[in-house]
Amino acid sequence: MRRRLFAAVLLAVLAATGLTACSGSSDPDVLRVGTEGTYAPFSFQGTDGALTGYDVEIARAVGEKLGKRVEFVQTPWDAIFAGLESRRFDVVANQVTVTPERSRKYGISTPYTVSEGVVVTRADDNSITSLADLRGKTSAQSVTSNWNQVATDAGAKVEAVEGFVQAVQLLKNGRVDATVNDNLAVAEYTTRTGDSGVKVAAETGSTTEQAFATRKDDALLADLNRALDELRADGTLKRISEKYFGTDVSAPAGN
Repeated sequence: MRRRLFAAVLLAVLAATGLTACSGSSDPDVLRVGTEGTYAPFSFQGTDGALTGYDVEIARAVGEKLGKRVEFVQTPWDAIFAGLESRRFDVVANQVTVTPERSRKYGISTPYTVSEGVVVTRADDNSITSLADLRGKTSAQSVTSNWNQVATDAGAKVEAVEGFVQAVQLLKNGRVDATVNDNLAVAEYTTRTGDSGVKVAAETGSTTEQAFATRKDDALLADLNRALDELRADGTLKRISEKYFGTDVSAPAGN
């Protein structure tokens, strides 16, 4: 009796802490997705106040394929992987760039975005025309992003920011010389705002791929990949991509 009582108490404690589940949600019919909600056009608040964006729509399409209800947990980028590790959610959908370090630490899905890095400066600044010109300059970056590493490797001094919008504000105020980011995010910003105070001054020369991230060895990863394969095959990824970018950015050119 004492052994059975101990087992029952242990199971209750494990269930309360979420340690018995292989994902962040105790409900097998729910897919909990961590995302910023402040990174247009990938994850942001629409004019009606509802969460929307490229990553958001793809996550919802994946959930539909898996027969799961999708719940989003908005989290600042610099805390998003900590949230994944602490099981606040099951997967990160926020343009997670595939890197060797992240692939060692997390489960990384089949990529669903391909993009290029660009260097953004003030429109009247002609001192930066290549990535190499960042040496000795100050670049505004989210410290946990891959673009922070690109800027650092180029020799820039990094000013930490929470996101691209704040980086542009510091840039226009003259507090930094540049910011490095995704060409898709930059194009969306300039198109949406008509901001003529900044420009794309150079390309980083590297192509990056973005994917979902799960906890390492989570069985959910295989389901995500299967859903993404089906969404690519039935044209859903292409349709969502063209809605936001006017072209298919879900696969490398020629694929």
